[in-house]
Amino acid sequence: MAHMDPLPDEEALANSTALQNEAGRLEAQFGFIPNSIRTMARRPALLEGFLALQRGVMAKDGSVPFELKKLVSHIASKASGCLYCQAHTTFTGDRGGIEEERLANLWEYQTSKLYTDAEKAALDFALAGATVPNGVTETHFENLRKYWDDNQIVEILGVICFFGYLNRWNDSMATTLEDPAKHFAEGLFGEKGWQVGKHA
Repeated sequence: MAHMDPLPDEEALANSTALQNEAGRLEAQFGFIPNSIRTMARRPALLEGFLALQRGVMAKDGSVPFELKKLVSHIASKASGCLYCQAHTTFTGDRGGIEEERLANLWEYQTSKLYTDAEKAALDFALAGATVPNGVTETHFENLRKYWDDNQIVEILGVICFFGYLNRWNDSMATTLEDPAKHFAEGLFGEKGWQVGKHA
């Protein structure tokens, strides 16, 4: 159960010009304005900064494929244990066109033939970078540099760090998971033990 109710859509939008500007994009991505966003809307300046960071980190015109950014965001959220973000990253990945088979096998990416060596290097980095204490080593960078240049590595790390913020936010708030994302995650990972937990 959430520790704080998100603002109703109308109040959240009235509070934040930044959210008004982004509402169409969020609706297209999720089909709704996420509860996490509607809670951040209680502090409009915080939400404005968050949305600006999101645009920069998750930009589709970067040099790292957007699909990989979505996969990295899920593995980072899995490493941190945030069930809310695990559901959101796969739900929006599916809505964004990632093959469901790839999403369903994401937890086994290291041994799956559905992922390239370049993707596996990035996902290993996400797993280590989102673990507490941080598990990144020189070996991770050596492996990354076989496939990605330094600018791309910065872009990948930006995704890991951005989801570090979201993971802490949603786990601390016990943000209620919206039904469409919950049902998708249950169908995708329920047999592997995924549950909504405190985000019910």
